[in-house]
Amino acid sequence: MSSVIDWESTSNPVKENRAGNIGKAVDRYEGPLKVTGTAPYAYEVEPPSPPAYGVMVSAPIARGRITAVDTAAAEAAPGVMLVWTYMNAPAQGPRPERYDFFTPSPRPALESDRVYYFGQQVAVVVADTLENAQAAATLVKLSYQDDAAKAVTFHDHFDEGVQPPGESDVEIGDFEKAFAAAPVTVDDVWRTPLQNHCQMEPCATTAWWDGDQLTVHTSVQMVRFAQNSLAETLMLPHKSVRLLTRYVGGGFGGKGSFYEDLVLASLAARELGRPVKVAFTRQQMMHGTVHRPATDVRVRLGATPDGRLTAMSLMTTTHCDRRGNFTEHASNFARSLYAAPNRLTGHRLVRLDLPVASAMRAPGEASGTLSLEVAMDELAEKLGIDPVELRILNEPESDPETGKPFSIRQLVRCMREGAQLFGWDRRLPTPGQVRDGRWLVGMGMAAAIRGNFLLPAKASFTVDADGVITVKQGMTDIGTGTYTVLAQIAAETLGVPLGDVRVEIGDSELPPAPGSGGQFGAATAGSAALDAGMNLRKAIAEIAVNDPASPLSGGDAAQVTFQDGVIAIANRSERLSELIRRNRPDGLTADGEVRPAADASKWSSHTYGAHYVEVGVDTITGEVRTRRMLGVFAAGRILNWKTARSQLTGGMIWGVASALTEGNAVDPRYGSLINQDLASYLVPVQADIGELDAIMLDEVDDKANPMGIKGVGELGISGAGAAVANAIYNACGVRVRDYPITPDKLLAALTAI
Repeated sequence: MSSVIDWESTSNPVKENRAGNIGKAVDRYEGPLKVTGTAPYAYEVEPPSPPAYGVMVSAPIARGRITAVDTAAAEAAPGVMLVWTYMNAPAQGPRPERYDFFTPSPRPALESDRVYYFGQQVAVVVADTLENAQAAATLVKLSYQDDAAKAVTFHDHFDEGVQPPGESDVEIGDFEKAFAAAPVTVDDVWRTPLQNHCQMEPCATTAWWDGDQLTVHTSVQMVRFAQNSLAETLMLPHKSVRLLTRYVGGGFGGKGSFYEDLVLASLAARELGRPVKVAFTRQQMMHGTVHRPATDVRVRLGATPDGRLTAMSLMTTTHCDRRGNFTEHASNFARSLYAAPNRLTGHRLVRLDLPVASAMRAPGEASGTLSLEVAMDELAEKLGIDPVELRILNEPESDPETGKPFSIRQLVRCMREGAQLFGWDRRLPTPGQVRDGRWLVGMGMAAAIRGNFLLPAKASFTVDADGVITVKQGMTDIGTGTYTVLAQIAAETLGVPLGDVRVEIGDSELPPAPGSGGQFGAATAGSAALDAGMNLRKAIAEIAVNDPASPLSGGDAAQVTFQDGVIAIANRSERLSELIRRNRPDGLTADGEVRPAADASKWSSHTYGAHYVEVGVDTITGEVRTRRMLGVFAAGRILNWKTARSQLTGGMIWGVASALTEGNAVDPRYGSLINQDLASYLVPVQADIGELDAIMLDEVDDKANPMGIKGVGELGISGAGAAVANAIYNACGVRVRDYPITPDKLLAALTAI
């Protein structure tokens, strides 16, 4: 007989066992496949029969119409199977007039003669080989009417900014009055440029049909979103589309939606009755996929002489594409960062004839912290207060905007421990005091914040007759370690070695999860996995105590322990595989899910960090080198020390790029981006980054989810670039507020001193 178990009060082995797999620096689950080149990415998947190859043709104008089409030469080229433009592309579901890039809805390709941005895909050629398709694509002749009224340069249309739909400015107190009365003020504008994602793997799709059933392997971050939107585009029931994205070579938000490769490969495969592969070129990736929009952020700070903020305002103007509404919310993060009784934040949106603007790693925080965290440094100097102490002086007791209590907040600890470890006390506050040969050396710091989110998700766990646990979830791994952390959760929950866990993700037929993005992935997927694991654990325990052949027969199911593939009650035990082989030879499955807690809205929940940077500035060339960089972070329970540190340090490196090198300019004649490949779009390489480390504080946020997990994927970049900018000022006394801080800008300012 079995006892009635109150599983809510039963111990949670994953949450309480701090010596298990969770948190350890476990090697990547899929690492051997990737380093040996045997993990098939979307374009590398072997279809059931020889594929055809598609090559897309891009528009050379920013705004206008296609006025003539001549595809005769392309159609007659060797190996060509089809050539499509808007004139003969198959019917597709209509695109909404205004659409959110992350809300499922039709995304038709080659939909009309209208051109909305330079690089828009306007034709596709499919041939028997990639080379034949590439050659024929050059033969497609399209004529255009170029609209002279195109708007492509952000600052030339700055005054056209309007409030984003459904938004309003947020004011608490009387900001203007308080700012005017403040004894000490800062009032400056910071500019950040348009940026591209530059993932290692371009967007690509391999598609084939089996009757009315479509199978697509593609590179996206959100499985169900892409499946549902593709089905609506093709005007099919959702269940008629199976979408797989098992390995993704980087996303950063740029694969949060999908592009013409997915639609055109699917349509062409149906038309030809054979598999089709379509991929973006690197140049097409720069124009034809989303980018981070440019921003102008005006920061106004007012303070008393003792350093207390009395007024704080961030007003951001940014841009989006002509048909979209995406807003780079570069002011929002400030609403929860510092205490100030009088506050004003808001956004303005300029619509341009540019490619779609959308989310890029830490949307909002990555751009916004480059302004506020430098403004705080300026204020600290005016006040004669250490920048760390100024921030601590303005640490709020509760959320400054909502008044809600923080779920947990260790920002001050991040700053204090970071300062001690970095040697911040050796910093000389007066700029230009430390020289190393021709280099001026300085230190800077900045705070980091990123909101914490939990979304609905499901998962299933199955144990087979060999005691192997299989995790199934429609989640993705975009290089962040999803495979690994799910394996760790399963191993610890069921008490089996990591080698006895199999993980299947990235498939629309698996239990749904929201995917990777917004720093919600690990917490959301992991919480659903925990629930599935606990439910399977319960089911196994019930079978054991009710099995007369088991040594655990007649025991208390709540007392069953799981360790090293063995289940036990006190000194009675048997191998998990033996129990399952005897009772469920075909395997035993349990499902799990997670939803935000009913009281989640009662808390202000964020992740935090502090960046410390030492740079050298070459007074002859204006070159900047990061010499040392340290980040200290509080981000909930860490599932895997190695993958979490990789995410954080990767974000910190990206912050260096945002401060020093990264950005793209628009050619006003054509609406094209100047930098169209990885040779001219500058990101840091090994030699650009000096000593680098990230430290994660011990933290379990019990208000966040059952495991106390938060995310780290976007926290590392937040504030990192501002710390670099502050270090540059401490080194040489120059502030450049138009990012990136390139040698020409810095040298011009140095010369003017």
